[in-house]
Amino acid sequence: MYTLPDLPYAYNALEPIISASLMHLHHEKHHQTYVNKLNAVLDEVPVLKELSLVELLTDLGSVPEPQRATIRNHGGGHYNHSLFWQCMTPDQSDGPDSPLHNAIVSRWGSMDAFTDEFNAKAVGLFGSGWVWVTKSLEIVALPNQDNPLSLGQGEPLMGLDVWEHAYYLDYQNKRDEYITQWWKVVDWRFVDKRFARLREA
Repeated sequence: MYTLPDLPYAYNALEPIISASLMHLHHEKHHQTYVNKLNAVLDEVPVLKELSLVELLTDLGSVPEPQRATIRNHGGGHYNHSLFWQCMTPDQSDGPDSPLHNAIVSRWGSMDAFTDEFNAKAVGLFGSGWVWVTKSLEIVALPNQDNPLSLGQGEPLMGLDVWEHAYYLDYQNKRDEYITQWWKVVDWRFVDKRFARLREA
């Protein structure tokens, strides 16, 4: 059975970018709900417990139709948030190290061009969803709790939650400000290590 992962930092550690109140709500309420509903649906089809969450989300077509939407939404919610917490840190870093930095510059021309396009897709995503950087460094905006696994693109490198519950308490309707500020707490050390692992997979 899945459990809510601990945050890798204190609830107030990301202030003033993300408040402790928002982190408590987002982690203890929203993420916990995804975990609870994922466990409940897996109890309906115990054979699915033999598969990892990555396997389930990669091959949703193999999940029985009555449970498929719940696995997609709540399994995706658990996977996405578990990664999201790790992508942030109170210890600011200057940006990615050479392998990832060079790969981004090779594809996008500059870090600024990369973040500008990421931000534009995050601002422009209609409704709730996520913006992802795939392991091949494609930037994709997806609705709800969808992620690149279900597109056959493998595990994502990093992602930003742009559901209203991720920012409204702090930023109200200013999604663009939340997105811009979020880069100040990105844990590039974690993303660098993940890039190296995914590149070898």
